[in-house]
Amino acid sequence: MTCGSSPRPPVDPEPPKETHEESHQRHRLCRRERRRAARVHRDRLGRQSWRRTGWADRRSGGTGFEHWHYHGPCKYTATPDEPAARPVSLPPDPTPTPSKGVVRVLLATNQGPMLLTLDRAKAPCTVQSFLHLAKSRFYNFTTCHRLTLYPTLKVLQCGDPSGTGAGGPGYRYKDELPVGLPSWPDDPTGERKVYARGTLAMANAGPDTNGSQFFLTYGDSRLRPHYTIFGTIDRLGLKTLDKIAAAGIVPTPGVPDPVDGTPNRTTNILIAQRLGF
Repeated sequence: MTCGSSPRPPVDPEPPKETHEESHQRHRLCRRERRRAARVHRDRLGRQSWRRTGWADRRSGGTGFEHWHYHGPCKYTATPDEPAARPVSLPPDPTPTPSKGVVRVLLATNQGPMLLTLDRAKAPCTVQSFLHLAKSRFYNFTTCHRLTLYPTLKVLQCGDPSGTGAGGPGYRYKDELPVGLPSWPDDPTGERKVYARGTLAMANAGPDTNGSQFFLTYGDSRLRPHYTIFGTIDRLGLKTLDKIAAAGIVPTPGVPDPVDGTPNRTTNILIAQRLGF
């Protein structure tokens, strides 16, 4: 070593050559890592992917693959105890959920058209689910099963293919509750709010039980803000609603003039279709 030079590390001896088994194992691990990285990348885009269930599943009669759904911010959750009234998959759940702009959906009914404007900013997960159900033809040829004529509750309820009020899509998702609604004038507590005429909102059976059923208000309605508002109805749609409400409700034994029940004028959704892109 000359004066002023830096010491050099000793030269490593020649590494031992891989055996055939070691090489095979290394390539297998690399392929596994590439598949895992690709799957995570797809998941972050909100897409659905597939993964092997293993040889044991195939030996037991499975296909060797299972459907794997990524749970994003909306956390659409299957409800095995409450199966879908009509077959439909879980909605796509991208990260982040689209939350800008509006989407227009045409509800073509046998009583007339209703143009809905869905607001992604107010309820992105609800809009995502509604568009998925519309695209899947879940709402096509379904009956709006409930009409109310209360002075403080004026709604038409739809979205259940069974027509009973108990059916849904076989999944649930979280609430996106409204804020800043005006209080009902005659409510001293301020707890009940005004769901204004022309509001489109989700029906539910309690907190975080949103599914496929929704309601349309043909008049100002007094409700606690426990129902997700995700859009509005156009003027022509309100005329259609007014016509349905004016026909009243099917009488029941002992109740000649009901204020809550099946619409006298049967209302069928023939098609629910997104307009534009």
